[in-house]
Amino acid sequence: MCSKIYLPLLAGALIVSAQSGQKLVPKIDLPAGGPLSMLSADWGESSATPRGGAYDVDVRASLSFKNLSQQRIRAVTLAVLAQEATPGGKGSVSVPSLDVAPGETFPININMHLLRPIGGAEASVQVRLDGVLFDDLTFFGPDKLNSRRTMTVWELEARRDRQYFKKVLETAGNKGLQDAMIESLTRQSDPPPGGVQVIRGRVTNVDPERELAYAFLHFPDAPVQASGGIVSIAENKMHAPRVAVTNRSNRPINYVEIGWIVKDQDGREYLGLSMPADVSLAPGRTGQIDENASMAFTKRISIRGMTGFLSSVGFADGSYWIPDRATLADQQLHHVLAPSPEEQRLAQLYQKRGLNRLIEELKKF
Repeated sequence: MCSKIYLPLLAGALIVSAQSGQKLVPKIDLPAGGPLSMLSADWGESSATPRGGAYDVDVRASLSFKNLSQQRIRAVTLAVLAQEATPGGKGSVSVPSLDVAPGETFPININMHLLRPIGGAEASVQVRLDGVLFDDLTFFGPDKLNSRRTMTVWELEARRDRQYFKKVLETAGNKGLQDAMIESLTRQSDPPPGGVQVIRGRVTNVDPERELAYAFLHFPDAPVQASGGIVSIAENKMHAPRVAVTNRSNRPINYVEIGWIVKDQDGREYLGLSMPADVSLAPGRTGQIDENASMAFTKRISIRGMTGFLSSVGFADGSYWIPDRATLADQQLHHVLAPSPEEQRLAQLYQKRGLNRLIEELKKF
């Protein structure tokens, strides 16, 4: 059961559309007995503006929470709802790479555009807790957005990357760590080309479709072998990827996420968004993944080739596999994959606070 906490009229807590006088009433729902309490909220320049038969709802909020649990918090996901049943009426915000001790406070900022049909006495925005991930990888929350899976993978990536940079410091010293941070900042300042949108269902194409077979990067330690990839292509769109997956481990697998590297007519490579799939694979068994989804690049390119790779694998016992740093050093992946949220945080810490502060941070873990 959720206990609703209706915020007091703090600065910006009651927002009025200048054109209609319609009230935008923000509400926070936190589970009773949960690990978070609300300390303050500033709704800033949030607004609800009528356009046709709907409100354009801009949510600009700075929220402050306190950790009421006895564990350290590693990540939090909030659902943000203007209208749950309306397309464009809901979103989410996730904060990875946290290290919030019991009793400590932390901020979450929301910067989001939503839609809400006009009608009713008030236009409300509701913020709900979807999940909290703790340092022992236990989880609290309804998990309606599958945030447990996402935040667990982020935390595993964070541990992997911190260990990598600690190893660099150990083997190459301060200069080696500094060089690694400069390389990471360079990658972040020059993001991979592209821009891609994933759409559930089929996209109507004016361009003729063709089937394209694609291969997979080989990850020696991966628990899944993927093969026989086929996808329908129409210029800058791909539809209904199919792939066979074999469980090479000795544990049941219930989740596989596959990413794609797409090559255009000029030989440039782009990262296509990873698509998750729920599976049921006993050890040694092979299954087929057929995704009823389309992926369209926002820029006009002609897809001429694709390469698949395993992004993550989930086991039935709740544990996960992710690629290690040696695998990610593969030049084809290194060129298109953005650094993990934790690597970005560490690089920004180095840039703003210097090498000594970064070393102190790495020694905390």
